[in-house]
Amino acid sequence: MSITLTDQDKLTLRTAAYGAVTLMSAADVAGKPHKSATEGSIALASATGVIGHVLAEKTNDIKLPGKSVAAIADHVLPALTAAVSLLKQQDPAEAGNFRRTVLVAVEAAARIHQGPPSPTVADMTRKITEALDAA
Repeated sequence: MSITLTDQDKLTLRTAAYGAVTLMSAADVAGKPHKSATEGSIALASATGVIGHVLAEKTNDIKLPGKSVAAIADHVLPALTAAVSLLKQQDPAEAGNFRRTVLVAVEAAARIHQGPPSPTVADMTRKITEALDAA
């Protein structure tokens, strides 16, 4: 199945994916947010398929307005739902690829510490997963 994505669709996908990594980094209160962001971004850069191509595009169009985690989440969580929804309309397999890609990035961002994730990281993971599944 062929997917046709507009520039706005691609922006939504990038905002959702990289925004999820940003939220995980912001939830990392244990003092390693830069490492969390790096690990999550590396995971996104490893994506394949249409999603891999969209995420690999070198752009400066991702804007995450707000100075608080709540403000960023208000922008990113709906973008995650919208991204899965628009992909499901065109190619359900690619929607699954996007969901898996984001969850791998979230897991990579969360795994930088020894032991289980902190409660804030675990809660942010739950919120991201719920947004992905809301579509």
